[in-house]
Amino acid sequence: MILYTPLSETDIFPSSDKDFQKRQCASHNGRQVYVEETQDGQYQLLQLLSTDPQDFMNPDYTPGTMLR
Repeated sequence: MILYTPLSETDIFPSSDKDFQKRQCASHNGRQVYVEETQDGQYQLLQLLSTDPQDFMNPDYTPGTMLR
């Protein structure tokens, strides 16, 4: 089955409620991002929320990047 949707896979097929308690929207350098708190207190970038195509070319916003 193919789903054509702007939603991410985790929005459609959530893994568990426990994982979502650690996830939140945040602002990083003036950009809205979706992050997850790791066990050591840092934040891992999950998704960049932007309408500017140039933001997606910035390697600082690559999914998986650790933020401070």
